[in-house]
Amino acid sequence: MRLIDHFFRALEWVLVFLLAGMTLMVFANVVLRYGFGSGIDISEELSRFFFVWLIFLGAIVAMRRNMHMGFDLVVATVSPPVRRVLLTLANGAVMGVCILILVGTLQQFHVNATNIAPVTRMPMIWVFGVLIPMSALVGLMAGLRMLGYATGRLTELPGQPVAAESEIEVHK
Repeated sequence: MRLIDHFFRALEWVLVFLLAGMTLMVFANVVLRYGFGSGIDISEELSRFFFVWLIFLGAIVAMRRNMHMGFDLVVATVSPPVRRVLLTLANGAVMGVCILILVGTLQQFHVNATNIAPVTRMPMIWVFGVLIPMSALVGLMAGLRMLGYATGRLTELPGQPVAAESEIEVHK
């Protein structure tokens, strides 16, 4: 298994722990509020933070697996050369948006580092800082795909399995 595969496997486990932690905190808070008339103040804020991280780290995993929603009606119906151009442009647009998010997050870094969460007293950069790895990794993957489509190394629609010649069955 390659190092990249290990990284994404670890990222998937982080997603599992974030979801489990968020679920346990919300469940415990509901039981405590309705059963005992009390609650854990920190769990409300932490579960929101976990949810934010879950979304943006999940976007990285989804990008790698080509699982993001897409409107591919046009792309699926055009010829392969036009498809390559459209997919090059689409991945370029995704990369451009990721660059904007990364630059904006870095510009707001100091503001979020000095802004403190009301209950946990954590700097808000721990919440919004997840945009840095998300935009960098999703942008990198989009950039590599853009180059792949532009050079012709990638030709298939995203998410479509490429069948080997030995797997293609000929019906008579």
